[in-house]
Amino acid sequence: MNYISTRGQAPDLTFEQAMLTGLARDGGLYVPSEVPVMPQAEIAALAGLPYEEVAFRVMRPFLGETFTDDEFREIIANAYAGFGHDARAPLVQLDSGHFLLELFHGPTLAFKDFAMQLIGQLFEASLKRSGDRVTIVGATSGDTGSAAIEAFKGLDAVDVFILFPHGRVSEVQRRQMTTPSEANVHALSMTGHFDDCQARVKDMFNDFAFRDEVRLAGVNSINWARVLAQVVYYFTSAVALGAPHRKVSFTVPTGNFGDIFAGYIARKMGLPIDTLVVATNQNDILHRCLATGDYTPDGVIPSISPSMDIQVSSNFERVLFDAYGRDGMAVAQLMDELKAGGFKVSQGALQHLQDLFVSGRASEEETSATIKAIRARTGQLLCPHSAVGVKVAQDHLDQGVPMITLATAHPAKFPDAVEAATGIRPPLPPRMADLFDRDERVTKVENDLAEIEHFICGNITN
Repeated sequence: MNYISTRGQAPDLTFEQAMLTGLARDGGLYVPSEVPVMPQAEIAALAGLPYEEVAFRVMRPFLGETFTDDEFREIIANAYAGFGHDARAPLVQLDSGHFLLELFHGPTLAFKDFAMQLIGQLFEASLKRSGDRVTIVGATSGDTGSAAIEAFKGLDAVDVFILFPHGRVSEVQRRQMTTPSEANVHALSMTGHFDDCQARVKDMFNDFAFRDEVRLAGVNSINWARVLAQVVYYFTSAVALGAPHRKVSFTVPTGNFGDIFAGYIARKMGLPIDTLVVATNQNDILHRCLATGDYTPDGVIPSISPSMDIQVSSNFERVLFDAYGRDGMAVAQLMDELKAGGFKVSQGALQHLQDLFVSGRASEEETSATIKAIRARTGQLLCPHSAVGVKVAQDHLDQGVPMITLATAHPAKFPDAVEAATGIRPPLPPRMADLFDRDERVTKVENDLAEIEHFICGNITN
């Protein structure tokens, strides 16, 4: 199994190399050269299996010879041992034909834990074997950062630096990043918004002298291993509702397109997904692009669903690569146009995307109204991101096909928004009850590449 860059000018890599590299040296994102298809009988055989066994069977074909079967099973077991629900990703019924996939039972109460806990174990196993060490730099709109710090804190061969937009994450999200005391993890509060943080991370990867000096690695969803881990819960939830013998649909609240891209990969693997629905908040560039073909950022507007306050969706490049017939030069041209202000998707590529995805948006008022209505009707508390998904899913329900909406975070991560909508302030789980009593450790940095690189170089442990 080889991995190729979406921009076509970087060398092909193995799974392990792609995982440790993150962003390709031509600025592109790595994708598998081909997606293995799982026979229908093998999909049917997943029914009733533990989550860890499904994870092994779904992901194993993508790893090549990086790990033995026994090594990979141990990695998976370690990754999910700390989850607070035995099913790992349980389904809850909201309405006739509409189900909620709870992805918030991990250590930091967000869906990012599924990928980050796994990638932490993958990195540790790989680096222990080679004797190397790496510096991980990531950008977060809230959840990726806390999940990364939780997964990598205290590891000997890794230093972690997470950039988050100052004042634009929830207090719970911030404290999950700033309260760990381990010396190898660092939370950097940066002026600007998430797209600025993400741009500086990409700049660091494109500064080859710095990249090589610190042995830079990435754990944002630019890292293929992150996407791969998220493919698994599409299989577990679909099989629980009757796949492959009947189709299912998914609605995914998304800003960076990684979680919905995992669903796209699941469908390419043979999972009978009828509709993939992209749900956006008021920062609706993905919805606008899928409707019109115009991808022009027009500024990030802060919202009650801050993890989706994104205008430059990194993983969209991966699906554009397929939409343009895997023409790396065409994708590179689009990304150059994006740097200059925006791009137009060609008619043929847009039709390809519209055949794959439908989309919708939820306003702030609709998001709050959905939190309130779902609580009143079902007793379920939704975080604002999950509420965006539920609102958009309700517009795309088909009585003949079950709809699964991904609940991406625990409501206690966004207590102000939930309380404003319902009058109920959701408590943190007991294991996090002292979060607001812990000391914070955070560094404020400007949106300046040289300043950030200088800080990283000065704080790497030896």
